[in-house]
Amino acid sequence: MYLLAVLGNLTITTLVCLVSQLHTPMYFFLCNLSVQDIVYVSTVMPNLLVTTITGDTSISFTSCLKQIYFFGLCIITEFSLLTTMAYDRYVAICIPLNYPLIMNKMTCILLATSSWLLGGIISLTLTMMMTKLSFYNAQEINHFFCDLQTVLKLSCSDTTNIIMFTTICGTMLGCFPFLLILTSYIYIISTILKIRTSAGRQKTFSSCSSHLMVVIVFYGTSLSMNMKTKSEDSEEVDQILSLFYIALVPALNPLVYSLRNREVLKAMKKCF
Repeated sequence: MYLLAVLGNLTITTLVCLVSQLHTPMYFFLCNLSVQDIVYVSTVMPNLLVTTITGDTSISFTSCLKQIYFFGLCIITEFSLLTTMAYDRYVAICIPLNYPLIMNKMTCILLATSSWLLGGIISLTLTMMMTKLSFYNAQEINHFFCDLQTVLKLSCSDTTNIIMFTTICGTMLGCFPFLLILTSYIYIISTILKIRTSAGRQKTFSSCSSHLMVVIVFYGTSLSMNMKTKSEDSEEVDQILSLFYIALVPALNPLVYSLRNREVLKAMKKCF
C-alpha cells in the first residue's frame, strides 16, 4: 500500500510537470495534492514497516512530535486543497467564460501556497503546545503511530487548552471547507442539469467526477473516525480506521484520477 501510494502520486506529479497539456489550474492543484499525499503516507508508514520487520516498537519523543506535526500539516492542507479544487471546478463549469481570468497563474499559486501555510502554521502551533506537556519516563502508545488523542491520554499535565484548540480548529477546518465544497457542487449540479443534451451533461460531469470521488472517500473516512460511538473496542476500531485513513486514501487518489481521467491516460501514453 505504501509503494502504491508513493509511486502513484509520484507518477501524477511527474506527468503534471512534464506534459504541457496538463499545465492547467486543475492539474496544478492535483500535483499539490499528490505531493501532500506522499508526505502524508511517508510520515507514518515507513516507521510502521520498520517496526513490523525489526520488532522494535520504541519511538523518541522528538520523532513522535514530528509525526504529529506532519500528520496535522497534511490533513489541514488536504482539506484546503480539496476545497480549492471544488472552487476551480465551480468556476470552470458555472462561469466558463471568466475561467482564464479568475483562475490565473497568480491566483492558483496564492491558493496553493495559502493551503500549505495554513496547515503549517496550525500544525506548528499544536506541536509547540505539545512540547510543554509533561510525561512519565516510560509510556506505551496503544497505536501504530503517534496519534494526537492517544498521546494526550498519556500526559500527566492539563491538556484542556490543547483539546479546546484541536476542537475549534477541527470544527472550522472540517465543517467550513465541507460547506464550501457542498455549495460548489450544488451550483455545479444545477448548471449540469440545465444542459440540454445527455452527452453534454456527461462530458461536463466527467470533468469533476474524479474530484467528487476523492472528496467522498476523504470525508467518508474522516467522519467515520470522528463520529463513531465510544465502546470497549474503541481503540482497536481507531487503529483499523486509521490504517484505512493513512494507507488507503493516498493510494486511491492517483488511481481515481488516472483511471477516470482521459487527459491523464493520454499523458501517460505520451510519456511511456
